[in-house]
Amino acid sequence: MKRLLFFTALIFGVSLTAQKNIYESPNFDELSADHKILAIVPFLTNLDLNETVSKEEQKRLEENEGYAVQNALETYFSRRSKKKKLPVEFQNIKNTTAILTQNNITYENIDVYTTKQLSEILGVDGIISGTLDLNILLSNGVPTEFSFTDYFSGGADYGRIGIKISDGDTGKLLWKYEKQINKKTGKNTTDLIDRMMKLAIRKFPYERERRRDRKKD
Repeated sequence: MKRLLFFTALIFGVSLTAQKNIYESPNFDELSADHKILAIVPFLTNLDLNETVSKEEQKRLEENEGYAVQNALETYFSRRSKKKKLPVEFQNIKNTTAILTQNNITYENIDVYTTKQLSEILGVDGIISGTLDLNILLSNGVPTEFSFTDYFSGGADYGRIGIKISDGDTGKLLWKYEKQINKKTGKNTTDLIDRMMKLAIRKFPYERERRRDRKKD
């Protein structure tokens, strides 16, 4: 029993540590004062799969994972906005994709554009972007069976995700949240984003701003 409690406490401690990987710019309020709409762009993905695939297939799979996170974030913010109105709106990702395509910006070359450039092209006040490092295809789902030994052998570690918000006018980083991906994080991309954002929502700057303005009223 003591051993079980020890392992549970250890894992809980690791979980709490992961939740603390949040950064907010000290100038957030100043830089985001006029923010009305943000665009979510596909995440840049790095896959390190056990099976061997061609370079073309690797690129296709990485792109799929990047777009899956973009879609999951839009779904999350859409649901959140219906429950509690946020001070910012989010550009429909279909419109985002269409505008990028019209400007010859693809998944393969989007990383050469600055936040300021993308914001101007998309007509938004800020950009939500991020990175994914995975050793599985998260969009296909992950094993959810629990095993204590996995946490020591590395069998439960599937990678890491980083979400960031950048100001369109200055290109400066406003907020960033990083989290380890494992069996307890979520069973697929949508579940992962839903769970991690629920953990981070009290630290989500626009949510805090909404609560602050509400108190003033």
